Amino acid sequence: MAKIVNERTILGIDPGYAILGYGVIRACGSKMTVLDYGVATTSKDETFPERLDKLYVATKLLIRKYNPECVAFEELFFARNTKTALYVSAARGVSILAAQQEGLPLYEYTPMQIKQAVCGNGHADKSQVQEMVKQLLHLNEIPKPDDAADGLAAAICHSGQIGLSAENFRIS
Repeated sequence: MAKIVNERTILGIDPGYAILGYGVIRACGSKMTVLDYGVATTSKDETFPERLDKLYVATKLLIRKYNPECVAFEELFFARNTKTALYVSAARGVSILAAQQEGLPLYEYTPMQIKQAVCGNGHADKSQVQEMVKQLLHLNEIPKPDDAADGLAAAICHSGQIGLSAENFRIS
C-alpha cells in the first residue's frame, strides 16, 4: 500500500532516565492519528549503565515497530538540579543515538515551542497541554502518565512544522 505523499509517521520523545515518554502519530495535513503512546521505565535498583541500555533498546524497538520518518525530542530545561540534568542528558543521548543509527532525521523543540504549538500559549501549564493533546488527537481520555502526553505533544509540535521551517529545529 503506497503512502500518501504528505503522510508522515512521527515519533515524539520526552526524555528521562526514570521515565521516557513517547508518542507515535501519523500526520497527513492537519489530520493526526495516534498509533501508540506510553512510557519506557527504569528502576532505581538498576545501575545507571543498565538504565541507559534499557532506554536505548526501548527507543530502537519503537523505531523498528513504527518505522517513523523522523523523531521529535523535547529539549531539556533544568534550572536547579545539575545531577539530574546530567542523568537526563545521558538518557536523551542514548535515544538520539538509537534514532541516529537508524538514519532518521532528528528534531528538537523547547518546552515553550511545544506548548505554543499544542495550546497556542507558550506558557500553558501541564494540564492545559494534556487536555489539548486529548482534543487534538480525538482521544477519549488524557494520555497517562504525563510523560506519554509530553511525547505526543512533541510529535504534534513537529507535525505542525512539516513543510514549514522544520529544518530550523533539526538536531545537528
